[in-house]
Amino acid sequence: MKKSTIAIAFTTLLSSFLSAEPSAFGAGDLDSPAPYGLTSNEKVILETKKKLHTVVVKSNNQANEVESLRERIDGLQSIVESLSRKSHKNKLELKKLREENLHKSQNSDEYEKRLSEVVEHNALSIEETKKLLEDMNLLVLAIQKDYVTKAEFQALIKDVNKFKELMAKELKASAPSKKSKKSSALLYKEAKEYFNKKYYTKAIENYETLIKRNYKPAYSHYMIGEMNYRRKNYANALSYFKKSTALYSKGSYMPNLMLHSAIAMQETGDKKHANAFFKAIIKKYPDSKEAREAKKYL
Repeated sequence: MKKSTIAIAFTTLLSSFLSAEPSAFGAGDLDSPAPYGLTSNEKVILETKKKLHTVVVKSNNQANEVESLRERIDGLQSIVESLSRKSHKNKLELKKLREENLHKSQNSDEYEKRLSEVVEHNALSIEETKKLLEDMNLLVLAIQKDYVTKAEFQALIKDVNKFKELMAKELKASAPSKKSKKSSALLYKEAKEYFNKKYYTKAIENYETLIKRNYKPAYSHYMIGEMNYRRKNYANALSYFKKSTALYSKGSYMPNLMLHSAIAMQETGDKKHANAFFKAIIKKYPDSKEAREAKKYL
């Protein structure tokens, strides 16, 4: 659920209710550091966002490590090439020294000294090469440790596809329905009858159709929220109550909407803002039954 006109409407609502805290309807806010009161769809969206963030971070770290490894490999390649050239040069010099010693029958001390220098130089080059190889090995181990494995990537793809399917269903659900040919007034009447009989599933279907037709959408959202509240689906109830208030905040049902919103907040762990709503009900509607009920919670 994104912060949009709904969040703005609720901020306005709370201000009108005696400056109650503007975040009292914070349930369902995916941008919050600690989201609560999420619907099933919002939970999927939040989990997908977390996994995408993890993969992005890992990918960035791997890119940096691979670039560092590439630079070290380039350095190692230069050293190996230099060592190869020096080795070839040393072979030529040793061959020359050997030939001179044979021709001049000179003492072999100079030859031995030169040979010792060459061996020492080669030994230093070998040690430097070994150090680079050790550093490269550490980098490879680090990359293997944090690497996004094929299984992780496939799991992410699965989650993204699940998210896409979910959004497709949402879009399909929000598309205008062509099945029902009943008038909106008749659907509205039937919905109230279903509600009174506690046939909530059928009542919700009618109210959802009315919302798609833009027929009494504020009240329809309120009624769907009310049925979710009675089913103890508090996160969903808050979602519909918020939408209802965003559309119209002066309905006769507002005291009950506020009371049940406060109780739903309390049930989803937001006791602080629930108390703010209870106090707002008492102040705004002091003689109502909802105000008397709110006092019990305080």
